[in-house]
Amino acid sequence: MLALDLVQTLAAAGVVLFLGYGIKRRIPALGRYNIPAPVVGGLLVAAVLSIAHQRGASPVVFDATLQTPLQNAFFASVGFGASLALLRIGGPLVLIFFVASSLAAVAQNVLGLGLATLLGQPPLLGVLAGSVTLTGGPATGLAFAPLFEEAGVPSAATLAVASAMVGIVAGGLIGGPLGTWLIRRHRLPTPRGQAHAAAGRAAQNVAEDNVVEPVVVAPAGEDRESYLLVKTLTALLVAVWIGGEVSAWLKPVLARIGLALPAYIGAMLVAAAIRNVDDWRGWIGLSQRAIDDLGNVALSLFLVMALMTLRLWEIVNLAVPLAIIVAVQVALIAALSSPAG
Repeated sequence: MLALDLVQTLAAAGVVLFLGYGIKRRIPALGRYNIPAPVVGGLLVAAVLSIAHQRGASPVVFDATLQTPLQNAFFASVGFGASLALLRIGGPLVLIFFVASSLAAVAQNVLGLGLATLLGQPPLLGVLAGSVTLTGGPATGLAFAPLFEEAGVPSAATLAVASAMVGIVAGGLIGGPLGTWLIRRHRLPTPRGQAHAAAGRAAQNVAEDNVVEPVVVAPAGEDRESYLLVKTLTALLVAVWIGGEVSAWLKPVLARIGLALPAYIGAMLVAAAIRNVDDWRGWIGLSQRAIDDLGNVALSLFLVMALMTLRLWEIVNLAVPLAIIVAVQVALIAALSSPAG
């Protein structure tokens, strides 16, 4: 058996990530359905290790020490995007979208709870296969998984990834045609033959167009890009560091009132505070694009590391109930998202 330390595990995760990129290039359908490269590579390794486990072998053991810091770094990058200045640019549409998406998430969870109960499963399985994964995606599902396991949902991490994968594929199947229909209905300008891609990029482009990047002035003798990268990385690490203390402080406070939040919440809150103070005072000069780039790196490595260690054999008995819950959830969102709805 090969036991990898944390550096070796991180290196292996990088190799598996690029394996995922290579497979996506070879199989274009994966790109059309928006399957991320970390998911492709990570699940392939998990499948191979699961087959080995079924045959009584355990060829490799990973050190997941860096998994939580990478998770927190990604969610901190999300927190840095919580700019009040950008929210003001969005205006009432941001509030409308927030209310609509919140109501849809509540509907997903209520439906999931009911279905899980009817199927004789833990009710929280319906929530895990609801907004947590179908709205939040694999990263959110994996971040919440320890809380669900503590609450009685077995193999929550593996179930979360399975549910999120269905959500990703369904989002591509439903979101692409719906976005194209909206573009054509409102006669929005797009390059010929790129309506599906334009629909997927629209929100991202609007946000990026309204981000004012700071003018980076590096100290004498320092490379401008390296200086920007180090400054951004330091801000991200500080948010994760202080955020860990905030989460540790919040945990017992929230436990007294019966609430629990994932470990990344502190990092998100601290990052949002730093971002808005910087918008106000301009002391740091944060680059949102650089933050997003580092966040994407952290997310990719976090997902690969989490997926490589999944125990796929543990969810065999839950496959049918999970499939029913997710299928009905997808049908609900499809109905809510349809032009008639």
